[in-house]
Amino acid sequence: MIAFILAGGKGTRLKKITPDNTPKPMVNIAEKPILQYQLEFLARNNIHDVIISVGYGAEAIRKYFGEGKKFGLTITYSEEPQPLSTAGAFKYAEPLFGSAKDILVLYGDVIFDINLKRMINFHNSHSGLGTLLVHPNDHPYDSDLLEVDSVNKILKFIPKPHPAGQMHHNLVNAGIYVLKPEMARFIKSGQKLDFGQDVFPALVGNGQEFHAYRSSEYVKDIGSPERHAEVERDIFSGKVYRRNLINKQKAIFLDRDGVINEEVNYLYRPEQLKLIDGSAEAVTEINKSDYLVIVITNQSVVARGLCSEKDVAEIHKKLDMLLGEKHAFLEGIYYCPHHPDRGFEGENREYKIECECRKPKTGMLRQAQQDFNIDKEKSFMIGDATADIMTGVNFGLKTILVRTGHAGNDKKFDCLPDFIFENLKEAVDFIMDKYDTLKPNYCSGQKMR
Repeated sequence: MIAFILAGGKGTRLKKITPDNTPKPMVNIAEKPILQYQLEFLARNNIHDVIISVGYGAEAIRKYFGEGKKFGLTITYSEEPQPLSTAGAFKYAEPLFGSAKDILVLYGDVIFDINLKRMINFHNSHSGLGTLLVHPNDHPYDSDLLEVDSVNKILKFIPKPHPAGQMHHNLVNAGIYVLKPEMARFIKSGQKLDFGQDVFPALVGNGQEFHAYRSSEYVKDIGSPERHAEVERDIFSGKVYRRNLINKQKAIFLDRDGVINEEVNYLYRPEQLKLIDGSAEAVTEINKSDYLVIVITNQSVVARGLCSEKDVAEIHKKLDMLLGEKHAFLEGIYYCPHHPDRGFEGENREYKIECECRKPKTGMLRQAQQDFNIDKEKSFMIGDATADIMTGVNFGLKTILVRTGHAGNDKKFDCLPDFIFENLKEAVDFIMDKYDTLKPNYCSGQKMR
């Protein structure tokens, strides 16, 4: 594998905080140029052959990094005669790709730290021209989004602005790709073409395969002075590294109905979904912390014949959009469509089975643990029903019951939560502000209410 870095940006919006004529990849953040973080990442991951596509400020980049020897790399520079945008620059550099099997494409204004081995394994297990790293963000309403199927094959690209009334999953192209070198054959020479706006949508529309690698890891572009300050804080605090999935992650698992959105008896249409006051703010609070926020929900409405799994996806699109409007997002949603009891009018017998995913069984949690490298001992389950609490107990999580929704009055399972709060906002405030101070008492066996 070789790396191809797009480093031709001017960084116009960063001129307030940088010297004149500094190219964007050379902007200092936490005492080093952005581009240096990327090159050090490549060296750590044993990718030693690097092509840097330069344009504005090319000499400054060449002078600083040279041939890459001091970083343990071999750097080759590609400079097109006029700006050709991201895909155009990739096509222009095609003669430099040699016999590379795969090409890791990076945007030179992005700070990131990811478990690259995981992404490459995902890429190797799927067919097609390439893999795009995707993630949710806190502003999906003005982002270019993607739609994927159940095996993460990309179905279409949804550019901003989105048509009024449409719902989409909060899934955003993060700007890190693993591409086959033959990808260049599909790009016209000498034309100014962008991967996200021009090339990927056209190829997917023509039946070419790309897959989306979902990640909760740290990937942020340095697009403004405000973002620069935020990312610099995250570098100094260690958050950038902690989010790498080589490290165990803390998670707050949430039930859906009665915790995030209002309890409805068998919610099966998007228009039935309404957020509980304060729940989006609680999710935002988690997003700003070191915890991941993941939904674990039983959806027997499918087995009962009230709706299809496609309908459940539409409901979750609405949930993503409602949360996104308030700058909140979910790292993952896992749901069980099954129900074991048969013999009801209108039921979907295909889903009337004994499964391992329906709460209080732990199949959904086990899958999330595998996907996100979850540390059970540092994670929580928050729910409004005894099935949620029993699930957390069965999996070894700390458990919190909220008094919204069923408020624990279902009495289906004989279990007690570790903590009880009025709503999700109170529960999250407790985890963020008070749990660590109470942990010694909790760990010694004293349950809290």
